[in-house]
Amino acid sequence: MTVPERALELALAAAQAAADKKAEDVVVIDVGDQLPITDAFVIASAPNERQVLAIVDAIEDELLKLPEKAKAVRKEGERAGRWVLLDYNDIIVHVQHSEEREFYSLDRLWKDCPIVPFVDRDLVEAEAGAGSAA
Repeated sequence: MTVPERALELALAAAQAAADKKAEDVVVIDVGDQLPITDAFVIASAPNERQVLAIVDAIEDELLKLPEKAKAVRKEGERAGRWVLLDYNDIIVHVQHSEEREFYSLDRLWKDCPIVPFVDRDLVEAEAGAGSAA
């Protein structure tokens, strides 16, 4: 994996913020070896425009809370709410309506790139709680 530490911090924070807002199929892809403009993609989807925008807001808020704050240098697609792109230089976040996610299939386009492991902390906590209840 070639994702630098800062990009990894941003990507995992963005992924967790998306998961916290009930994003579907959150994936972090290491594109650094294939794409010279960024190190990683974070891809998440939601079933409606309102949720897409809520996920985008949560990601922006979370990355501003980091010790070394991150603010998107470019933001596209927010008006329509179907596919919002947040460019943080080190990472690019794609929050897509489920239909766009299926149609454009970024996951498939970048399938030769390594997946960065991400597990929603709520799932880990739920599993830990279930294990201690047994």
